[in-house]
Amino acid sequence: MKILKRVIIVLAVIIAIPLIVALFVKKEYAVEREITISRPGNEVFDYIKYLKNQDNFSVWANRDPNMKKSFKGTDGTVGCIAYWESDNKEVGKGEQEIKKIIEGSRIDTEIRFKIPFESTDDAYMITEGKEANSTRVKWGFKGSFPYPMNLMTLFIDMDKELGKDLEQGLENLRIILEKDSGI
Repeated sequence: MKILKRVIIVLAVIIAIPLIVALFVKKEYAVEREITISRPGNEVFDYIKYLKNQDNFSVWANRDPNMKKSFKGTDGTVGCIAYWESDNKEVGKGEQEIKKIIEGSRIDTEIRFKIPFESTDDAYMITEGKEANSTRVKWGFKGSFPYPMNLMTLFIDMDKELGKDLEQGLENLRIILEKDSGI
């Protein structure tokens, strides 16, 4: 009986420690990358505000060329929703909705992942004209992990994981837009 009691106490401590640690671990994460594109700001913004164009530069969209896509609403306007579904576990199933547009400078979207896990993140793209034919583009994500899943932030560097995909997507965007201009 004493051994069983000790085993139960040890198991309770083993379970309690991570749950207590999770109380003090951050839940939120934010990742942002930027690039300069040799095109006027209005041209860059007019391209990135359309969800359909993300298929051309997004790393995630390119992971499954057979992904099923559909849209509801008018692309490039608040309320437009892009739906995707893929058998590729890195792509999964979800939707992205345009929540806010500041014409010529910023688009905010909400991304709702359904499969392989449920999560809702905020994403944004910002354009800032540097010179007549030079535009800085920032692409970012903000999200959070619910308690006690926030323990994952101790083992997964979200900045590193998402950051490399954002960097590649921005580089793809730069190549597309500068190619169209003949630069």
